[in-house]
Amino acid sequence: MYNLYPKTKITDDNRIFTNLDELKNEQLVVVETYPGVDNEVLEWFKTLGYDLIIETIDLFKDEKSMDEQLQPFLTDDRVRGKMYFGDVTDFMVLEKLQEAQSKIDLNKRILVYGFGASLVTSLGTLVYADLTRWEIQQRYRKGMPNYNASNQQQEVLQKYKRGYFVEWRLADKLKPVALDRMDYYLDTTIKGSIKMTTGDDYHGALDRMLEVPFRLVPYFDPGVWGGYYMKDQFNLPENNSNYAWSFDGVPEENSLNFEFGHDYIQTPAMNLTLMRPLPFLGKRIVERFGAEFPIRFDLLDTMGGQNLSLQVHPDVETIRKEFGMAYTQSESYYILESKPEGTVYLGVKENADKEEMFKELRRAQEGKKPFEADQYV
Repeated sequence: MYNLYPKTKITDDNRIFTNLDELKNEQLVVVETYPGVDNEVLEWFKTLGYDLIIETIDLFKDEKSMDEQLQPFLTDDRVRGKMYFGDVTDFMVLEKLQEAQSKIDLNKRILVYGFGASLVTSLGTLVYADLTRWEIQQRYRKGMPNYNASNQQQEVLQKYKRGYFVEWRLADKLKPVALDRMDYYLDTTIKGSIKMTTGDDYHGALDRMLEVPFRLVPYFDPGVWGGYYMKDQFNLPENNSNYAWSFDGVPEENSLNFEFGHDYIQTPAMNLTLMRPLPFLGKRIVERFGAEFPIRFDLLDTMGGQNLSLQVHPDVETIRKEFGMAYTQSESYYILESKPEGTVYLGVKENADKEEMFKELRRAQEGKKPFEADQYV
């Protein structure tokens, strides 16, 4: 039986708080948020009552300045950008950050909240408010803008591009330091739901994952080539469409469920990669790729759908130069199910006019006419 919602048992007793009562007597609370955390979380904390609330969004440069600074990394391409390897402070107004730091007074009840909050002060009780990558993508689709942007109506692919190439790079660079010293971990994946555990229990859960077999939480999405095999086999929700792929082994995209008693915390699987790289990945992988899981396991479904898209990936030199990425993608396919008429395409036909092929690809890219793949592959 294919488990759509796998969980890993951490403890038999409940270690999850479903309210913020643990924090009500804390004088200084710092809430570091991952880009995409909903503003409702700020409203939860406001109910605890503070003399001063510092929102880090007010410390950032204005939207126009940020857009101009980001343009070389977002590029004019619809899908691809360039990796940003700088720091969150690159987009903050230094004078505003220093002013916020000067306001920290342990004689007052103060809340510091938002992306980069942990940079304002190292004092107080630190809460890390997190959510899964898949939930971020769902919120983009429902109209959520990127961080400090008013691009609610922008195409989802371009929101994802800004997240992938910039926001998540910035946040993931800040995250290990914040997670390492946090007092509480707050799962904000499900809107309207407070699920919080202590930093010690969260780190204990990460350690537990290194000791037992576990699965990531898969997700499924429609696509151009999508079929219906997975929908039937896995009893997937009716979506009035196909399912093109399942991400089921991609720590950068998938999540983990930590089960404490009869409740659970959802957390990005990337956190395990970032916080436990050596025991999780091994020395050789870390030396070659850093704190990244360099393999993606997907299930692709074309049964009852269309041909899979043509798979073309740049070499290492090109992907470094053009996209700022450390390694490229090679693909291996394992055919789990097929029909008698199933076909595998292997490369370009020997008599194909490659110059004309590229012209046709460009016409298709510009939306002028469909690419007739059977003529060339």
